[in-house]
Formats: sequence, structure tokens, C-alpha cells
Amino acid sequence: MAELIFYLLTNLYLLMGQKTVRWSRFTNTPYGTFCSLHKQISIGVLGLAMLNAFDAKANIVPDTLVAKDNTVTDLEEVSVSTSRAPMSERQSARMVTVLTAQDIKHAAVHSINDLLKYAVGADVRQRGEMGIQTDISLRGGTFAQITLLLNGVDICSPQSGHLSADFPVTMDDVERIEVLEGPAARLFGTSAFSGAVNIVTKMADHSNVQAHVFGGQYGLGGGDVHLNISNGKVSQQLSGGYDRSDGAVENSQFYQGKAFYQGRYRGEEADVDWNLGYSRQQYGANTFYSAAYPNQWEETERWIASVRAESKGKLHLTPTLYWNRNYDHFQLTRGSNMGENFHRSDVYGIGLNSWWKWSLGKTSIGADIRNEGILSSNLGRPIADAADFVQAHGTDEADSIFYNKKDNRTNVSYYLEHDILFNKVTVSLGMLANLNTALDEKLRLYPGIDVSYRPADQWKLTASFNQALRMPSFTDLYYKSPTQEGNVGLKPEKVSAFNLNARYRIQPFEAQVNAFYTHGTDMIDWVMYNDSDIYHSANFELNNMGFEVSTGIYFRQLFGESCPLNKFTAAYAFIHQEREDEVNIYKSNYALEYLRNKVVLTLDSRIVSNLNGSVTYRFCDRMGGYIKYDENHKSTGELVNYKPYGIVDLRLSWDAKNYTIYAEASNLFDQEYYDLGNIAQPGIWVKGGVKVNFDLFK
Repeated sequence: MAELIFYLLTNLYLLMGQKTVRWSRFTNTPYGTFCSLHKQISIGVLGLAMLNAFDAKANIVPDTLVAKDNTVTDLEEVSVSTSRAPMSERQSARMVTVLTAQDIKHAAVHSINDLLKYAVGADVRQRGEMGIQTDISLRGGTFAQITLLLNGVDICSPQSGHLSADFPVTMDDVERIEVLEGPAARLFGTSAFSGAVNIVTKMADHSNVQAHVFGGQYGLGGGDVHLNISNGKVSQQLSGGYDRSDGAVENSQFYQGKAFYQGRYRGEEADVDWNLGYSRQQYGANTFYSAAYPNQWEETERWIASVRAESKGKLHLTPTLYWNRNYDHFQLTRGSNMGENFHRSDVYGIGLNSWWKWSLGKTSIGADIRNEGILSSNLGRPIADAADFVQAHGTDEADSIFYNKKDNRTNVSYYLEHDILFNKVTVSLGMLANLNTALDEKLRLYPGIDVSYRPADQWKLTASFNQALRMPSFTDLYYKSPTQEGNVGLKPEKVSAFNLNARYRIQPFEAQVNAFYTHGTDMIDWVMYNDSDIYHSANFELNNMGFEVSTGIYFRQLFGESCPLNKFTAAYAFIHQEREDEVNIYKSNYALEYLRNKVVLTLDSRIVSNLNGSVTYRFCDRMGGYIKYDENHKSTGELVNYKPYGIVDLRLSWDAKNYTIYAEASNLFDQEYYDLGNIAQPGIWVKGGVKVNFDLFK
């Protein structure tokens, strides 16, 4: 049916010979095709949700429109983030996991960080709720080894990967989240070491207002507001949110605010997108660096800004300009200057990607210059002249607190990639050439090749090999405290990764299998060498290998719209590690504490009328352990292994046209579990809220 509609519309366009009208979205209304009659239509944007609909209902994803005279109209913008030139999800040579708008709507979560727990290949370790103090990793890597992107722009912090997941957007800002597992250096740069997570925000094509208020146990309360103004080619959206909680465990209270402005221009010659974001958090950092100091406290503040454009025509040019600033104020003992740190990191970047299509495929060439700098009271090299000290953010002259250390490095990257597209085969191969001033003036090469084969419309098989390098964070290099010591002699991490994947999709069923092997050299972790040691940042050799299996069934496609069940998905991930060096490690803080087994089960249903429900079960089996501390916060010297746990989350919602009322419970059965150290995660946490939305200027 989908092919027939595209075929008929294409012939109408050519026969009428009228001026081109550009579709930017599918409204799914019965009058849409009628309104297109006697007009020439080009498809501007085809979202992933529509791609999935084509796959599920017709087992095809159209990449071209073919007319009677064999004129071909390419749907170039039908793309996922797996190559530097736009490529359809069907054609792409790598698999990407997409958490869609429907996944977000039905999940019993209030933060991006919590939502990523439902991606079976992701490991999300938290010390609090609502995205507070979150570390996100992929395929047994560490939180510092992934690239986090907002609308395709790198927002990672060079100070510490701990701060990269402080997103300036709320859940209601998010359209979808793309998770690309495995190295992606030639796509996102060297920091995409074990994968990348791209958060794509939504922008309505009409003016509207949305408001959301919520509350729950442990003094939880908050809300957010979104205002969108669209006028022809220009759309602008402003959103803001605030939430707070007394915390479910000792010293875990938090306050956080977010503000986000985004705009877009859609023109005949070019498209332009721009973003400006701000976030601020204050929270009790229970056992953040050591259980010996339970009353730690931290305040972070972040600014991000970016502008991105893309020209239209045979040669596509995509320039990007971005800036990120992070402030961090940490106290080892709250209200005391003991172990107190002040930091300010800045990232400036400019990039240019270009691509064109010719008889042998699509070729992309690009370059990126990224400068990372830090001013700090703890991190970096001492500033020789006191006259060059900078007053610490949030203090005044009477406090006599200065940034008296600094460091700076520039990362220069050149990209070359070529995609060869056949009817059933895609080959994507390329190279990243990288120079970092913190190393030397030499260019280092990181190649990669991805291949996909589609023997039938229902099948997709892929294989890939990629390499990457990651520079140590400034915390890895310089941090010193009573419990930790950095190492200025750290080497960059290097990885070579192999991946095999098979996917089968036919109405109403889909299944996927991934297998991977990564060989890591000079991998960075914080470790203790004996039971009386402090943590040191160190390099060692480490290999990760494993597989992921996932399956899903769409009941309404099988039994019709009257079926109360909507979708069931099941996924399992297994990882095994091998450390090649023989140095004895008593305790790892990150790299060796991976999820060996993870299971995620989800069920969405329409219970009755507008009442919908969803339930999710997560089982996690973590390797490694933690040193147990007694009630007086003294070490017992006992190393306790992490215990496996299973968590059930439940959400009920009444979804009407202009409003939603919901109630949810995370950790429904009050399971006690540990993800990090001696801090138990929250038990059952009941929340509820109301969302309303209405259009403007009708």
C-alpha cells in the first residue's frame, strides 16, 4: 500500500507540472493526499517513527520515488546517525537503537538518564533520582568513553565524564534518543570510544503551549512549560523546568532547573538550526568519592550554545559552531573548605562537513577543531603569576578563592568517508585523521568499515570494524583528594572493535542479534592496589566481548486496533571481560564493574478507553564490589560483591487530546539494591502529574 501511494503521487506530480510544495512532516490525516493534488511534492523530512511504520506494515522503506519516465526523486533527508552523509535506516551499514516518542511517553521515568536504563546495551549508574549524579556507559565501557550529543552536537565535558550527563533539556523536550553502540570516531570524533548517545529535541510545526506539573514521595515536586511559535519558515521554542526532592536516602536532596531555547529556519537554499541551553543543579553528593565522607555536596552550572546549517543542492555543506561552559563547585564535607574544589571548563568548536552524491555513491569530507580548556583550584598546571589568578565563580573577593591552575588542549580532526550503495548491499568506509596538542604534532589515523547486506526486505545483516582513541579527562590527569590521586602520565585509550548484527522484521514481529569484540589498549580506570590504598588513575589492557538479543511483537498489527495489548519487547545482554596485564588490582571503581547480564522486558497496553498502562522489568547482574563501611562511616575492610537485582516500574495514564493525567511507581516491589558503593538506591517511589497542551492562534 505504501509503495502504491508513493507511485500514484509521483505520477501526479510529473503530470501536473506545478510548482514544488515541500512536505516537512506527515500529519496522518485523511485530507493530506487530497490537499497535494495538482501540486509537485518533495519529501523534506521522514521521521524514524514513519520509517518503522513502513517497515512494520509493508516490510519496505522507500528511499526513492520512481516515475513512469524513470525519473528518480531521492529522499535524501531520510536518515539516521550512522554515517556522515544522510542514509536511510534501511540502507545504513550499522544498527542504531532508537528510543522513540512512544517509548518516552509510556516510560515510568522523569529524566533522560532514567530512560536510558531501558536500552539493553546501556549501563546507567546513579547516586540519586531524576538524573542526578548519573554515569552512562555502553557495552562494558566507562562513562567517559561515550559521546553525548544534543541534536548532533557534542556536549561532553573535558573536566569529567561525571558532568556530561547534566542535560539542559527536560523529558518533554525530547523527540527521540538514538543509541549507537561501538566506536564511532569517524562520525562523532575520537571521544565516541565505546559509542554515542544523540538526544534529538522536538519542534512543533505549529504554535502551541504545553505545561506539566508533578509531585511524589520524598518531597518531590516540579514542573515545566513549553512555548512554541511557528510562522512559516521560522519556528522557535522556549522551555523551562524546575524540580526538587528531599531525597530517598541520606544526603541525597536535590534542586535542579533547566532552560532551553531552540529555533529553526527552513529555506529554499539552506536550513539553519540553533540551540541555547542552561542548567543548574545543587545536591547532596552521598559517597560520591568515598563512603568515608557521607556529607559531600556539589553544585554544577552549564551553558551550551550551537548553530548548525545545511545547504541544498548537489554539494551539501554543513557548518557547525558550538560552545559549552561548565561550572563545578564541590565540597568533600558540606559547609567546609576541606576538599573543596572550584572548576570552570570551556569548549569551543567549529566544524564543516560536506557530502555529495555521484555515480559511485556518496562521498563525505569534513574537519573539526575543538578547543578544551579548564580553570580550577585543583585541576591543571599551576599558574605561575598570582596576578593571573581568576576569581572563582560564585565567590567574591572577600572569599579569596581563585582558579590558580589551568590546562588547555586543541583537538583537530579530518574526516573522509565514502558510502557505496547497491540494491542489497551498503559499504561505508572511511578514516579519521586526528591531532591533539596535548600529545604532539602528529596526525594519527583511525580507520573504519561498515557493511550491510539485505538478502530480503525482512532481513538486514551488518558487520563492522572501527578504531578510536580517547584522551584522559582533566580529572583523570590531575585530581587530588584524601581518597583519590590522578596521574599526569596517563596515556590515551585506544580501541579496535568488531561487530556483527542480524535483524529480522516482518509484520507484526521483529528480532535482532548483536555480537561484538573490543580490544582495548591503555584503558583508563580508577583503581586500588590493596585494601589500604587510595584510588589511582591508571592504564591497563582490557578486552570486552559479548552479545545482545532483542525481540518485539506488535499485537494490534496482529489482532487489530481493538486489541488491548499494544507492544511487548524483550532484550538480553551479556558481557565478558578479559584483562591482559598481570598487575594486581584490589578494587576497580568503574571499568571492571560492568553489567555481566542485563534483561529488559516491557509491555504497553490500552486498558480501557483512554486509560493506558505500561510495565517494565529490569534485571541487572553487576561484576565487582564495594568496600563496606559501618554506621560510623569507617571502613570494615570487607569487599562486598554486588548482588543481582530485578526492578519493576509501572505507569498508568489517561491520555486525552489536550491533556494527560498519570501515576507511576518506580521500583514497585521496593527492592533493595546497590549500583555504586555503599549508597542504597531508592525503594518504591510513587509519582504523579498532569500535562496539558493547546494550540495558539487558531
